[in-house]
Amino acid sequence: MAQRYGGKYSPDGTDKASPAPKNPFDGQTRSRAGGRVNFLFLAPLPLAVSAFFLDPAGLALRLVAFGLLILAAWLTREGVLAHEAYDARKIARRPAAPRKILGSVTTGLGLALAGFMGGGVMNAVIFGVLGAALHVMAFGPDPMKNKGMEGVDEFQTDRVARAVGEAEKLLAAMKDAILRARDRELERRVDSFQATARHMFRTIEDDPRDLTAARKYLTVYLMGARDATVKFADIYSQSRNSAARADYVRLLDDLETNFTARTQKMLTDDHADLNIEIDVLRERLAREGVVSS
Repeated sequence: MAQRYGGKYSPDGTDKASPAPKNPFDGQTRSRAGGRVNFLFLAPLPLAVSAFFLDPAGLALRLVAFGLLILAAWLTREGVLAHEAYDARKIARRPAAPRKILGSVTTGLGLALAGFMGGGVMNAVIFGVLGAALHVMAFGPDPMKNKGMEGVDEFQTDRVARAVGEAEKLLAAMKDAILRARDRELERRVDSFQATARHMFRTIEDDPRDLTAARKYLTVYLMGARDATVKFADIYSQSRNSAARADYVRLLDDLETNFTARTQKMLTDDHADLNIEIDVLRERLAREGVVSS
């Protein structure tokens, strides 16, 4: 269904004096898992088509080459997404499996098999080595070491990673649900709340000790927000009930206020902890006879 265009200066009936919503991409980066990665799924299609014009042995070999190249495209996409998640965090483990490197190897194998059918062993070697090398040059290797893990409790970091991953799934479900309401202003309000929630996520990732205090926000509150959004979208898409819309907007206001306050409190507590540690260190130095300037 067509939707009216809306933007910052569009006459959409919103209050011009109200502040602009937060950037919905706060806490996110533009994904590189598109364009070149998607092309990898399309490039092997001629192999699949031409396979059906060959004898049974040629058909089988060419379909195997096609399958290897599709597997390589999937590994590459998953590797790129894992690398983006690694880059987005100050504290991160290296990916469990080097999927981009595996994608390079699988690309080489697929092209080698296709080259062998077209001209023998020499063609297979040239195609395989060249294909794998170009893949590495295009997408790079996987992260091979942990980042920012010195002095960090790995168990706590894993707990935070799992909690934030589940919270992101709840935000994605919330976003999918509000699209059914076909209301651009509400979509912007949900985007604003998601930016606020992701600010909390980044704060917890920076200091995993905050997870305990924020656990109910990442689970109970976000699950409630998702369920309320699903129910509201079902009602509003059929009845356009203005009272239900007003109640939902108030819910978003309350959620955003609570998340902002909790995040600010975590930041304040972290600063207070730092001041305490500095004071303790100064007292210890003073007892050792070291005078700080």
